[in-house]
Amino acid sequence: MLGSRHGHASAFVARDARSAITPNETQRTTLIVAGCYVLAIAILWHVPYLTLILYPFRLLTVGFHEMSHAIVGVLTCAKIHSIELDPDEGGATHMSGGIPWLTLPAGYLGSSLIGAALITCGFDENASKIACLVLAAFFLFTLWWARREILTWVLILGMSGLIILFWFVAGGVALRYFVLFIGVMSCLYVLWDVIDDTIARKVNGSDASSFADICGCCPSQVWGVIWLLIAFCFFAAGLIVGIVAFKQSAAQQASDSQHFLPVPGSHSAALGLSPGMAPMALAVVLCVVTSWF
Repeated sequence: MLGSRHGHASAFVARDARSAITPNETQRTTLIVAGCYVLAIAILWHVPYLTLILYPFRLLTVGFHEMSHAIVGVLTCAKIHSIELDPDEGGATHMSGGIPWLTLPAGYLGSSLIGAALITCGFDENASKIACLVLAAFFLFTLWWARREILTWVLILGMSGLIILFWFVAGGVALRYFVLFIGVMSCLYVLWDVIDDTIARKVNGSDASSFADICGCCPSQVWGVIWLLIAFCFFAAGLIVGIVAFKQSAAQQASDSQHFLPVPGSHSAALGLSPGMAPMALAVVLCVVTSWF
């Protein structure tokens, strides 16, 4: 009798697990769009002239990379002197102190984790709105550390403008797919950059080379493979968590979106916010910060 109950419980858990990871119609659409993003990015990446379309988003992922260095540096008591973004899609975070064992791998792993989180949020409209507010905080910190870098200002203000624009399109649906695109782009950039810098060829001065010098036990290619596997796991986890966490249909998401940071045209406003106040607030904050410098 006890064995029978245990068998029924195990079967129930198995069915529940299968149901949780089985995408519904809305999620299948999201997965198809994500797959199209992967294909489009792979094509544009290698086609002359068309690759310019990806240029600002590639710079944005470099910004995520450098911001991850800086955040872990702050958490390990480092002093952040500045963040630089290079027009050739390079970057540098100048800091003193901290724990190199943590700050060096934070660039690749942190930006891939950010990408995975954005992919997860890309499965839900309200989660995408929250993700954009978090991105706004990231942008403000980056502007503080890179306040003398004109390229960083242009990049962040441009991305903020796109976020505000997509927030207003189709009641926030476009914002969800934009967040999904940034997440996919960030994860793919990390995967390809790790392969290019550490596995396919050794770049002296790269994060992996510096980390290998500190450890002294493995060459940079080994650390590149390890970081690549971790980044790929983050990418997969972003998709899986999105499927498990956000089971609402498109209609349910649209209804919920009307009650959380609504866009103009909706009739509800959660937390006492008037329609459109959130994206407007983002623009105002960025303008205020701009005036400081």
